[in-house]
Amino acid sequence: MKLLSAICCVFATLTVAFPSDYLKIATWGVEGYAKDNPIGVTTGGKGGKTVTVTTAEQLVEAVKGNAPKIVKLKGKIVLPARLAVGSNTSLIGVGLSAHITGKGLNIYNGDNVIVQNLKITEILDNDCITIRNSTRVWIDHNEFSSDINDGPDKYDGQVDIIRASDFITVSWNYFHDHWKSSLIGNDATFRDLDLGHLHVTYHHNYWRHMGTRGPAGRFGHQHIYNNLYEDFLYQAIHSRSDNQVLVEGNVFRGNTSEALSTYGLVIPMDSPNTCVCGDEELDGYANLGAKNDWGHAGVNITQKGNFYKADYKFKLTPLPLVPAVVKLGAGIGRIW
Repeated sequence: MKLLSAICCVFATLTVAFPSDYLKIATWGVEGYAKDNPIGVTTGGKGGKTVTVTTAEQLVEAVKGNAPKIVKLKGKIVLPARLAVGSNTSLIGVGLSAHITGKGLNIYNGDNVIVQNLKITEILDNDCITIRNSTRVWIDHNEFSSDINDGPDKYDGQVDIIRASDFITVSWNYFHDHWKSSLIGNDATFRDLDLGHLHVTYHHNYWRHMGTRGPAGRFGHQHIYNNLYEDFLYQAIHSRSDNQVLVEGNVFRGNTSEALSTYGLVIPMDSPNTCVCGDEELDGYANLGAKNDWGHAGVNITQKGNFYKADYKFKLTPLPLVPAVVKLGAGIGRIW
């Protein structure tokens, strides 16, 4: 597989020798909450019909409905409206050219959806992907970007997960040059709806030149491991409003201001339409598992939670290898 070949190249540059079984130091398939949950493994459109699309009109029709289906996207598509993705769908980009812009994706009231190998850029007025009231979603090996120089208001989130969504994995994605990356949970209006849900795994993602929300969580549980952060300008991982995070094996580099915070203050750079002092929310919780490399970034844990250990098996990449493995493995063009 491409991952193992890439890792072999990494090992060729290392001065420390590892045993051969360390070549398998990361999981390429689905892992985390999208795999281990009470409903079952996320399989997307497995067993369904495969169709290849090249236009917006074809794409809209192909992802409709809840029957199992595998939709392969070739080339660049400018969506004129938000794309409604049905349940039991695998939406997979072909090669390096699969690109969505214009409008983004809605995964609403659905179950069992996989999105892989897509470049999604410069989505105006909404998120690149919004997951709402949905279960078992795997967002894997995609690339998300805009232009961070446009400031915090022109674009919204890259992958936002809201309204009691559950059992989500966000893995091996390349998030870059954007202000607000990934938000879990809405405001206090939906507190009672969200509590007990929003179980999300983030692993082996590459965040570079970002503003905030890597991720920012409310009311849920997020397991965040083996991610690489470079030049995260403000808050990277932000747990607030009674949210719980388990953070382990992550690496922070460059001009990253705050790697992890549980302080409830939402800074103006995160919610720029509020007062200049920011929004005051309840604090969140954080627990640390395997060692993290914080670099020069700050860490502000105001309270520890009860999320001490992931309730599933997973493969943790050794901390010294995380930067090289994530850079080689994250993003598009890795799984075809």
